[in-house]
Amino acid sequence: MPKKRSGGGLSPTQQAAKFLGVSVLSGAVLAGIALPAVGALGLAAKGSVESFDELPATMKTPPLSQRTTILDSEGGALATVYSRDRTVVRLKDISPYMQKAIVAIEDARFYQHGAIDLKGVLRALNRNAQSGGVAEGASTLTQQYVKNVFVEEAGDDPTKVAQATQQTLGRKIRELKYAIQVEEELGKKKILENYLNITFFGQQAYGVEAASQRYFSKPAKDLNLQEAALLAGIVQSPSRYDPVNDEAEATKRRNVVLQRMADVGDISQAEADRAMRTPLGLDVSRPKNGCITAVKGAGHFCKYVEKVFLSDPVFGKTREERAKLWNRGGLTIRTTLDPQAQKSVQESLKDHVNQSDEVAAAATLVQPGTGRIVAMGQSKPLGYGKDETEYNYSVDAAYGGSNFGFPTGSTFKPFVAAAALEEGRPATQEYSSPYEMEYPSPVRTCSGKPWTNTDDETVENEDESEVGPYRMKEAMAKSVNTYFVQLISDIGLCPVVDMTDKLHVRQGNGDKLPQTPSIALGSIGLSPLTMASAYAAFASRGMYCTPVAIESITQKIGNEQKPMEVPKSTCSRAMSEKTADTVNTLLRGVVDSGTGQEAGLTDRESAGKTGTTDERRNAWFAGYTPNMSGAVWVGSATQEVEMKNITIGGVYHPLVYGGEVPGPIWKDAMSGALAGKEAPSFNLVDIPDGDDEGRGDEDEDGGDEDGGDDGDDGNGDGLIGGLFGGGTGTDGGTGTDGGTGTDGGTGGGTFPTPSFSLPEGLFRGQDGGNGNGNGGWR
Repeated sequence: MPKKRSGGGLSPTQQAAKFLGVSVLSGAVLAGIALPAVGALGLAAKGSVESFDELPATMKTPPLSQRTTILDSEGGALATVYSRDRTVVRLKDISPYMQKAIVAIEDARFYQHGAIDLKGVLRALNRNAQSGGVAEGASTLTQQYVKNVFVEEAGDDPTKVAQATQQTLGRKIRELKYAIQVEEELGKKKILENYLNITFFGQQAYGVEAASQRYFSKPAKDLNLQEAALLAGIVQSPSRYDPVNDEAEATKRRNVVLQRMADVGDISQAEADRAMRTPLGLDVSRPKNGCITAVKGAGHFCKYVEKVFLSDPVFGKTREERAKLWNRGGLTIRTTLDPQAQKSVQESLKDHVNQSDEVAAAATLVQPGTGRIVAMGQSKPLGYGKDETEYNYSVDAAYGGSNFGFPTGSTFKPFVAAAALEEGRPATQEYSSPYEMEYPSPVRTCSGKPWTNTDDETVENEDESEVGPYRMKEAMAKSVNTYFVQLISDIGLCPVVDMTDKLHVRQGNGDKLPQTPSIALGSIGLSPLTMASAYAAFASRGMYCTPVAIESITQKIGNEQKPMEVPKSTCSRAMSEKTADTVNTLLRGVVDSGTGQEAGLTDRESAGKTGTTDERRNAWFAGYTPNMSGAVWVGSATQEVEMKNITIGGVYHPLVYGGEVPGPIWKDAMSGALAGKEAPSFNLVDIPDGDDEGRGDEDEDGGDEDGGDDGDDGNGDGLIGGLFGGGTGTDGGTGTDGGTGTDGGTGGGTFPTPSFSLPEGLFRGQDGGNGNGNGGWR
């Protein structure tokens, strides 16, 4: 009598011999076991034995794809995502009824034969010959498992899936050889466990645990007899026997399984009859796959996490490798999202902007000094229906956002101020700042080729009453456009670009900022995440940290959770502490008495800047406390809506301002996010107001630095040797106004009313301060 292996079945040598015997007799007969006529498919026995021998000895078994769970920073579930909904369980966690049912209906002799069931082959051959077609297959459960491995390895690639399931003799040969290997290496119980975890049960459920949850809302270990029989019956044809869509057909199939279990002695006939009379008892849990199902309004953040995973080399050298890892799943991803902050952001958005409004709002909060993204929300949720969107307005295009970001308006001005301060310009820097002026020209660039105003472009302030001269503090509080155009003309574009590079400020499409003076007014599209992260550098006294969304990841391998490497925030100094402290002082003035008063926090120190773009297509507020930074954008994603005479969140607005709509959103979001948290203070600096300084007296920010250094040709003396103002004072001969005859003698006193008239243009080109031939005469 042939020697049996423990666990049943013939030895591998005997199995191979029997297989080869069958294939030598007729490769076509073997193919005919489960295939239509050989001729119809172009199959032949030629090369059968050689193909078998040339196959690799070991089958590669990829890890089974499973669910990935995304958590917030406190471990609360945000979403479950998966390529294939599967939860791998051990055999002891699968109902004995389920184990018996699947064996009875799919391979009743599973424990008696080896990898190949010779009796099954001959029986199937006989029945198929009689019927003239395919009346019965002869694949063992082990062979079916091997086929499923090939399908799993193919993933979502339709070409590879077709190759893994194609009806060819070559595929059958491959399955048979690897079935022999699997039987030798794993044994019956492990094969059964693997099979029940890998096979497809319909309704997006892969593996028996997911199927049990889908159809009965219970774990697989709790399946009763009739439930197990139903699931076992589905495997042969998940679409045909789908109990959700065809209860009658599914019931018939279940009863076939029950009868088969009685026939093989797994249950009594009485048990089978009793189970057949019971209803299906479905308790269906609908598939909940993907970020679209995320709770706490975190759908877009969830997609951002996925985009980060697919783009960061830390998860694989190529995008293909990263995608394979993501689709394989089995990950537990703990994110940086703070549930308190996220709740506050979503509630604030909901309170101020309706989902059905013709404009949208997006808000992102980050933690200064760490780069952690603690909240990300928007008024239009993730989805594909009315008033939903697949675009995440908080991030760049590479991560699912707008193609170009959104013009930021005056929220860009602090970057210009920081660049000027880093260049050594004082916070008391003064410019004429008229209501309207042409862009100064030429303006220095990094390339050496200056920008010139060839089209006579002009810029004006928001209100006709905004007429200088202004110093930086007041100009920032009032958001005076002409002041910052003069400032950027004075220092040149390169310091501004250097500063934005250090703050990682990029256009929404990833490009660097163009070198044009209009950037001072926020003409370039950026994302809320970019703005929140850049402003966080002011809050952390000049340290910029790259934003991060992932705190940790563990991957399920077998029954163990193994940690994975995740991207870390990289922090670098973007500006000196003195510059950051000065900007903080300037921007605190914006929320204390400037355009952002409606956004100022009442229980802690805050700073920020408003922004509104041309034709009011975008409105912004970006601001921060020492321990939280955030940016809010309101506008139309298509940039087609002018926010004039518009209703937002049920409130009518003749004109939308950055401090009026985004500002209150920011205030409420920040207040809730920071509730119960410490309230540290800024390191502020003293910035004298113009009226507080002694005219004609030098101080640390006046005389020599403004009147001398900046007034190259004015020599700090104002017009005509100081006739209309002394040159040693605070602003005598400043870069733009030093020799204009308007403010050139600020340091020595007020401009006197001359007793004689001056010919128009007499002093044009005096070069009173910036040395570029403009003389501030604009």
